[in-house]
This record gives sequence, structure tokens and C-alpha cells, in this order.
Amino acid sequence: MENHIQDFLHYTSVEKGRSQNTIQSYRRDLTQYEQYIKNVEQLQTVNQIERSTIMNYLYFIKDKGRADTTIARTISSIRAFHQFLQRERVTEKDPSLHIESPKAVKKIPKVLTMKEVEALLDSADGNTSFDIRNKAMLEILYATGIRVSELCSLQLEDMHLNMGFIRCDGNGKKERIIPIGNIANQIVLQYINEARPELLKKKNHNILFVNHHGNPLSRQGFWKVLKKLSIKANIEKELTPHTLRHSFATHLLENGADLRAVQEMLGHADISTTQIYTHVTKARLKDVYSSFHPRA
Repeated sequence: MENHIQDFLHYTSVEKGRSQNTIQSYRRDLTQYEQYIKNVEQLQTVNQIERSTIMNYLYFIKDKGRADTTIARTISSIRAFHQFLQRERVTEKDPSLHIESPKAVKKIPKVLTMKEVEALLDSADGNTSFDIRNKAMLEILYATGIRVSELCSLQLEDMHLNMGFIRCDGNGKKERIIPIGNIANQIVLQYINEARPELLKKKNHNILFVNHHGNPLSRQGFWKVLKKLSIKANIEKELTPHTLRHSFATHLLENGADLRAVQEMLGHADISTTQIYTHVTKARLKDVYSSFHPRA
């Protein structure tokens, strides 16, 4: 089964063009699935897997306290794997057929207020190369709504600052062209011209944001920067790299942006994913009403 998983991962990466995050999720889900099949069910081949086998595994991980969202993602991974096996004629049937995913409750994402965003951006003010880099990263995230993985993958040639936009390769390598505002434009230009050459040292590559060794900055590296700056800005909310993406979308919609335009900028394949931010704006309106209306 392990060899079949490797074949499936190669197929999804090379032929389907799935993102590295998706591949990693598939690998993690299917490795755990394979261990259960081998150690608990003690089956020798994928042809021995029945629908009841998969159901037993789902009950097994649910008993371990896995969230409905995790179970739904696991079912998706298992289903894609067995469909691949049937398509490649490794198996004659698909045991995952008709297994329904639990309906995940969409959580309303946490966002920052405009005042909190300003405090966070101001926390990166300074004259050192690291200050300029950190400010540029935060400004890009809030100005464009890109994911932190996309931020860390940006290259110099993706910056079309004279024309006021950046190019981004999103999930599944789908290209997006996203406008960037004047303030973000100026700080990114300052970073490229002044700070990056100093941080780069003698390294030679085109990745935009680099660490203190001159190597490409990782997502974990950015997380550490964000955590440090959030403490400095006295933000008490739980803050993740995705919070700025959520704030970008919410603030656009609150100020009258078209939902389809926001979908395009975020790179959502389905507009229903973008619509969650309309719930955020409604919830915030209720909070404002409850706080300030004299008869609320």
C-alpha cells in the first residue's frame, strides 16, 4: 500500500498540479490510514479494503477526538486515493463510494479592526533592514490578501510595482494578478532597493523575502516575526498569518467592494468560500448596533 500511496502523490503533484500544502495533507492522511490498515485491520493488499474498513477507520479517528473538519479532509484524501487505484486498475472497485463527509460548520474567521491593523503595521516601524523587511511583508499581506505560503514564494520578477500590481502563483499554481496600494508599493520598493541587498549578503537568488542568513524566509520564520510584532502592538486577539488575509477581505467588503472581485483577488475557486466574509461583516454590524444603539 505504501508504494501505491507514493504513486498517487506523484500523480497528484505532477499530473494534477496540486500545491505542496495539498500534497503534504494527502501524505499525512494516507500514511495514518495505511498504518491503521496494516496494524489494526491487518490487511495485506488494497484489494482487501471494504467500505466497512473505511468506516471503521473513520470511527477510530473520531474516537481519538478528531474534529469534523479533519474527518472531512481525511475522507476526501481516502476517496481521491481509491479513485486513483480504480482508475489505474490496481483495484476493481472503489470502497470509498457513497461515504459521506460530515457537514463542517463554517467558522467565522477572526479579523482585526482597522485600528488593530494600524497598530500592527506601526509596530514594524524602524530604520534597520529587518524593520523595513517586516514592514514590507505586513503591508503586502494586508494590501493583497495573499497567503503566507504565497508571500514566502514571491520572487523579484513577481513585483510589477511601476504598474501597481503583483503576480502570485496560488493553490494548484493558478496565477493571480493583484493590485497593490501606494503605501505598500513604496515600502516594498524601499525593501528591494535598500534592505534586501544588505540581508542577502553574498547569496544569489530571486526570492523576495530573506532571513538573517540571506536564505529564503520560511513560513515558520514569518510566524515568529508576526508573533513578536503582535506582542509589541499589544494585540490581545489570537493572531495568525491568515488573520491579515481575513482582515483584507472583510475590510474590502465592509467598504463596498464587489464579492466577485474579492473572490478573484483571494484566488477562491468557489464563491461560497468568499461569502463567509459577508457573515463576518454582518456579525460586526450587530456588535456595533448592540454597543451603541440606546435601545439595543
